[in-house]
Amino acid sequence: MRELREAKGLSQERLAELAFLHRTYVGSVERGERNISLVNIHRLARALDVAPSELLMESEGGGK
Repeated sequence: MRELREAKGLSQERLAELAFLHRTYVGSVERGERNISLVNIHRLARALDVAPSELLMESEGGGK
């Protein structure tokens, strides 16, 4: 998710605003510290303008 966010030029704070989530929540999702709900996957995908499945795919670096 971090790669998608950065590619779109968004800060964690701005992504959180667009997804109606808290900034600390977005940061903890990026670090893999949370089990994210489907509702929040959809919120983040909509804010990033990507399909929810893109958030579930592994990055080239091996992380999520």
